[in-house]
Amino acid sequence: MAAILGLDHLQLAMPARGEDAARAFYTGLLGLPEVAKPPLLAARGGCWFESGAVKLHLGVEADFRPAKKAHPALLVDDLSALVAVLEAERVGVTPDDPVEGRNRCFVSDPFGNRIELIQG
Repeated sequence: MAAILGLDHLQLAMPARGEDAARAFYTGLLGLPEVAKPPLLAARGGCWFESGAVKLHLGVEADFRPAKKAHPALLVDDLSALVAVLEAERVGVTPDDPVEGRNRCFVSDPFGNRIELIQG
């Protein structure tokens, strides 16, 4: 039987022509650098953000609906500092109870996808 070795990347959906909003949020606010998509995939739209082992891809979905429950949990080193940046940019931050002693909160990306931010 084959074994699962890890997670290569996580993909979220976004509406067509949302790349600029995705860049402003994921790179501008969360600090995830954008990487070029392979040429064959670039024509489909969307964008990829990667930093070390974190690989978050956004793909265009014609009948887009945001993920309201399913979500990635992004591990951050200073949750309070990131929350301050997000709140200064008027991004809604929803605090939640700590899990296993780790502070966390939820935000929505520009398309309404749920994103958990959790301190390591």
